[in-house]
Amino acid sequence: MAKTLTAATGAALALVFSTHALAQAPQPEVQLWRLDCGTVAANDLNAFSDTKAYTGQSKRLTSSCYLIRHGSDYLLWDTGLPSAMKGKPLDDSQAMDATVTLTIKEQLAQLKVDPARIKYVGLSHYHFDHSGQVADFPSATLIVGKGDWTVLTTDPASYGANPAPFAHWISGGGKVEQATTDKDVFGDGSVTMLRLPGHTPGHSGLLVRLKEKGPVLLTGDLAHFSENYASNGVPTFNVDRADTLASLDRFKKLADNLKATVIIQHEPADVGKLPTFPQAAE
Repeated sequence: MAKTLTAATGAALALVFSTHALAQAPQPEVQLWRLDCGTVAANDLNAFSDTKAYTGQSKRLTSSCYLIRHGSDYLLWDTGLPSAMKGKPLDDSQAMDATVTLTIKEQLAQLKVDPARIKYVGLSHYHFDHSGQVADFPSATLIVGKGDWTVLTTDPASYGANPAPFAHWISGGGKVEQATTDKDVFGDGSVTMLRLPGHTPGHSGLLVRLKEKGPVLLTGDLAHFSENYASNGVPTFNVDRADTLASLDRFKKLADNLKATVIIQHEPADVGKLPTFPQAAE
């Protein structure tokens, strides 16, 4: 009996010491770059309000993507507007129009990052302005909310999704991870994909914990610009209003509790919250 207790005690102590050693192990360096993934001319801003809060208003919005380096691994968060839109003039006679100045691959080249080194592509959701260049990274594991993947692979027409850019993964050519809850991407809490459904069934945001900058929260399309975020505005192109409002409530409480920098991905004013490319936040 004594031998059994001694063995059990030894095993417990070994577990405690190994856990402590893991906790004390140096964490990989984490860096965050903001990439320019296009410009959107929102010439009828009421598209972003199902209560008609912006009648007669227009706004230039940004389409931003993010590169995160975790040690030697890279995560690309959202892939912006399609590269085919590069150089296209904006048409202000349209309710909504968009253009691209530089592709993601061109910006990665400035950082001397081979696209094949992108280990993960995480998508906030399947809308074309967030997934437009996803096909350029076929070697990456695609991380997407389960609800969005279900739409893409079963009934995309119902929710305005286009499965074409995802053909490589849908056909089984690439690996897909379907997130059903918050997902700790690298397993150490430094980068967490947040389940924030409503805008689409599997919509997600991203939390990045940086050593110097502190926590950074990326909205996806939880809100599209500052006024929209402040008023809990819900766009007309939305799947579940109640879920969107609940997700906004959760996101804002996370931001307050973590004292995080909030980056609204379509808000031009938020560009200045992160270093100017090619500099990274650390």
